[in-house]
Parts: sequence; C-alpha cells; structure tokens
Amino acid sequence: MLPEMVYVIGVTGGIGSGKTAVTDQFSALGVVIADADVAARTVVEPGTPALSSIQNHFGTTILDTEGRLDRAALRQIVFKDVKQRKWLESVTIPAILNELRHILDTASSDYAILMLSSGNGQSPWIHRNLVIDVPQDIQLARVMTRDSNNQEQVRAIIATQPSREDRLAYADDVIKNDGSISELQGAVKKLHQQYLILAGAP
Repeated sequence: MLPEMVYVIGVTGGIGSGKTAVTDQFSALGVVIADADVAARTVVEPGTPALSSIQNHFGTTILDTEGRLDRAALRQIVFKDVKQRKWLESVTIPAILNELRHILDTASSDYAILMLSSGNGQSPWIHRNLVIDVPQDIQLARVMTRDSNNQEQVRAIIATQPSREDRLAYADDVIKNDGSISELQGAVKKLHQQYLILAGAP
C-alpha cells in the first residue's frame, strides 16, 4: 500500500556511488529522506523492542559496554549461521519497514525520498526510481579510501549487489555521479523541479 500523502522517489546505487551525497543535496532543498541504513540503526537503539528481542535471543555478548548493539559481534554469529541470520532478519526487517513507513507517512515535503541501499529500488511504496551511477573503477577507489578495504574485498561486496546493468534497467532517472560537486548540485536541482511537478506541488 502506497503512502497516501506523499510522492515517493526511490534512490538506489551500488556501494561507493555517492547515494548519501545525493540525498544530502535533496535534504538541503527541504526534501524528507527515509534512509533504510539510518532506520536499521534506529530500530536497534537501546530500549527498542528489536534490541530487546535480539538480546534475549543471542545473549549479552552482542552488546557493548554501553548496552548498545555490537554489530561486529553480531555479524560474527549470523554470517556463519543462515538460520540465525534469517531469525535476525525476521526481527529487524519489519521494524525497519515500519520506521520507513512512518517517515514517509509523516513527511512534510511535497515529495519524499526512500533510500534503499544497494538494491534495484523495487518497492510498492516507490512511484519513481532514481539510480546513482558511477563506473566500477570509481566505486573501487571511493570504497577503498573510505572503508580501508583492499580491492579484493570491495570487488567481493560489489559482486553481491545487483549489477550496474540491472539497476539501470529499472531506472526512471539517472544521476551520473562521477563529476564535480557543482555538477551534482545542478543535476539534483533539475530533478527536484521535475519531481515537484510530478508530485503536484502547488
């Protein structure tokens, strides 16, 4: 079921494509951003039902000294055990979707952006897909610099994501994010005007 009050742009792109840089530009224009990665952290904050369930299931070894989720410790468990990973997803995914839906339903802007990490942007909530696209050599360079990963590690991550070709095949709009900041700002402003019209903004 689509959020009733807002027109939703889905933003996707591979790792290192600069999705956050793009959504930051939209945010500066007053557009509400529902970011799946941010929601994934929000729903497991101390005191949340999801963290309580995770702690009850895995024990306190997955918490740090401040009672927050120790993601590295949890990854050690779930990436070795498919059943445990599926259990974790059964708790976190509904919570993440509820958080995203709440952001979209209460959005005060004429349209909102739903950032779905690295997928194809296929969601019944999305009216239009925007893909952030860069050549793979730029992806590699950015992620190696940002995350201190070697090229082999980054290539392995890219291999688990939808291909550039598949992602572009679903795109309604594309931003080529391999230029300057001013070029990126220009591309975002142009699409912003288009999205305001599509959303029926006054």
